[in-house]
Amino acid sequence: MNEEDSRQGAEMHHRHRDVNGGWLRPSVFGAMDGLVSNFALIAGVAGGGAETRVIVLAGVAGLAAGAFSMAGGEYVSVASQRELALAEIAVERRELERHPEAEQEELAKLYRDRGVDPAVAAEVARQISMDPETALEVHSEAELGVTARDLPSPRIAAVSSFLSFGLGALLPLLPYLLGVTGLLTSAVVSCLALFGAGALVSRVTARSWWYSGLRQLLVGAVAAALTFALGTLLGGTGL
Repeated sequence: MNEEDSRQGAEMHHRHRDVNGGWLRPSVFGAMDGLVSNFALIAGVAGGGAETRVIVLAGVAGLAAGAFSMAGGEYVSVASQRELALAEIAVERRELERHPEAEQEELAKLYRDRGVDPAVAAEVARQISMDPETALEVHSEAELGVTARDLPSPRIAAVSSFLSFGLGALLPLLPYLLGVTGLLTSAVVSCLALFGAGALVSRVTARSWWYSGLRQLLVGAVAAALTFALGTLLGGTGL
């Protein structure tokens, strides 16, 4: 093997999937939540024999209520998580200021526990500890699993949840808004959207696109069918 082949071999690497899903996972799952919940809601109201006007009103109300609820819940959840993380990072910052030697030794031990030679671990910890901000970042990531710059924004999370849920909830309602009456068209649009959303999820899982699509279609269809049956039952009682 010549030098060029060795260099090319050294440059070769393999790639992993994004196990966190990035922006795709929360967006697609938010849309699926809206799609399944509003599809089931519309199916339930239609199963009860309601007029088209009532079905549209229920669908719009379900879209608005769900989107605002998702946005509010996501904002509070992410904000609380962020506040807790920042508070713990502040604790770590104070420890680095008050006990720098102990924190440096703690960092060296972390590397030793991972199999690094003790002398090398001590030197790495010493060099990292020379910059307080770098030391804080390394300690935070090692002990808390997060860094201040990686924390999510509550506002972005809320807006993303609102838009993704609203888009998903709009799809089963769209045929009615366009003047098409009857549940069949809404069900067809919803089932196609469910399959498509499930197929998208396969990009952040190890499953095939058709398996993920069919699984999501089955979940949404069962939810809508059960709600339709409940609406039919209650509608038949005159409630």
